[in-house]
Amino acid sequence: MTVALKISDQSTSGETVFENLLHFPAEVISVRQLIEARVQSEVERYNTSDRGRFMGLIQPSDSERALNGFKVRKKRRVDLDAQQKIAIKAFQSNGFFLLVNDRQLTELDDRIFITPTTSVVFLKLTPLVGG
Repeated sequence: MTVALKISDQSTSGETVFENLLHFPAEVISVRQLIEARVQSEVERYNTSDRGRFMGLIQPSDSERALNGFKVRKKRRVDLDAQQKIAIKAFQSNGFFLLVNDRQLTELDDRIFITPTTSVVFLKLTPLVGG
């Protein structure tokens, strides 16, 4: 059995710019697990597509910001491990905020209890460049 969790990205003005559904094997996860699962989903979606546009939390290296994502200059596989490390580091240095049920979580070990009404918002402050 898995539980579904809807996540969204919001701009600083409160506009929702991206939504996705992630699945987890347990109803309680850590912030680290959430970030890593989100990045994994984005990297897998990009690496199995034939598009040159990466939609995700962390901008891959050798890419440029474009409407609705990042345009990778030369179609290549995005490195999952590098993207996850950059995302964790960005979280720790306030590159983005994570709000769960309108409460900011600040530690990688903070727990998230997944229910049908759990609200998860990633608030991106600046473009993040990764691997």
